Formats: sequence, structure tokens, C-alpha cells
Amino acid sequence: MSFWDSILSIVTATGNALAGVVEAIRTLFEGDPETRRKVAFSVAMIALSAKMAKADGIVTEAEVSAFRDIFKFPDDQARNVARLYNLARQDVAGFEAYAEKLSSLCVSCEQNCPVLEDIIDGLFHIAKSDGALHDKEIAFLTRVAEIFRMGDQRFHEIMARHVHASGADPYKVLGVSPKDDFSIIRKRYRVLVSENHPDMLVARGAPDELHAIAHDRMAALNAAYEAIEKERRAA
Repeated sequence: MSFWDSILSIVTATGNALAGVVEAIRTLFEGDPETRRKVAFSVAMIALSAKMAKADGIVTEAEVSAFRDIFKFPDDQARNVARLYNLARQDVAGFEAYAEKLSSLCVSCEQNCPVLEDIIDGLFHIAKSDGALHDKEIAFLTRVAEIFRMGDQRFHEIMARHVHASGADPYKVLGVSPKDDFSIIRKRYRVLVSENHPDMLVARGAPDELHAIAHDRMAALNAAYEAIEKERRAA
């Protein structure tokens, strides 16, 4: 049975309602925490991205395509993934209740749980795919971040990588100040690179198929650091 077949079987067993999947994941994979994290992360991305895609009232082809960009699943699994995505769109359960259940997956983290940050990052990737981030989508993301107990600064650091009308602010992307000494900025950059390396994302339980989040994140961090370094050298 494939990874996606496993997820679909869990959803079917819980009555085709994604809202009840979290507890089933805990029970079925109690002795296999690695698989539990991967399944939970995938279901979270499917459910919340489908619900967010409806936040502005329209589910565009670009948003569906962006979802597939995040999950590089095999062609023979496209039908299973599409069914899961459609179930999430049709599920009447509110996204807030579902996000609350997901937040409990990070019981060891009081705030800024890396796994939940990965989910927020992925949702931004999907939301911006149609060329614009709508107010309702930003409100959706803000509310999910609140439920995930994500600090305001961390949320705005993530948002800065995706939302910039006149070019990304490299200082906001790295979560530093233009007043900071370059040695502090360099140290912060190295910490972020260490925390956000693609290998770390896999270690946190994200499926192997998921790579767009890590790729985009590292590209944004590197670009921000290079921009600041160039600016400081010129000065």
C-alpha cells in the first residue's frame, strides 16, 4: 500500500470527514511516530490548503497546481490525492476546529513549532500562486497561525518571504533590523539555514515528496542574506 493509499484508507475509515482524522492517526500509528508525523503533516496540508483555497470564494487552477507543486506525488497516485483534496473542500467542519486538533501534534513546543511553521509556509505558497494574496486568505493564515501559537514576529518573517509589493525586505525575511551589526545578521542567517535545511524538514516528519517548501525557503533566505551583504559592502 502506498503512502497516499494509507492516508485515503484512514479518511475512508473515519467516514470521509477529515476533521476526525487526527485521532485516528494517533491510534493507528501509536508505535510508529515517524509515519504518524508524515501522515499528519500531509493530511494537514491537504485539509487546510483546500479550505484556504476557498477563503476568497474561488478555487483556481493555479492553487490546485501549487498544491501539486508542493506534493510531488507519482502520477499513479493523482486520483487518490485529488479525492483527498476534494473531500477536504466538501467537509463541513470549520478550519479552526481542525487547526486546533493539529496544534496538539506539537505538544512539546509551546510556541513556534517547526512542523506547524512548515504548514503555514506551505499555505502561503499555495495562497500566492494565483498572483495575489487576498485579504480573506491573509486573515485565514493569520488565524491559523494564532491557533498554532505562532509568535507575531515569526509569522511576519514567514509572510515576508511571500508577500512584498515592491520587493522583499531582506531584513524582515531574516528577522533582523537594519540597525543590527552585520555579525549579528550573519549569525542569525546561519541559524535559519541550519533550522530550515531540506534535511531538517524531512527530519521533522514532512513527507519525502514535499520539497517546494524547503527549496523556496532556502532560496528566500539566501537571497535576503546576499542582498544585505551587498548593501553593507557598498556602504
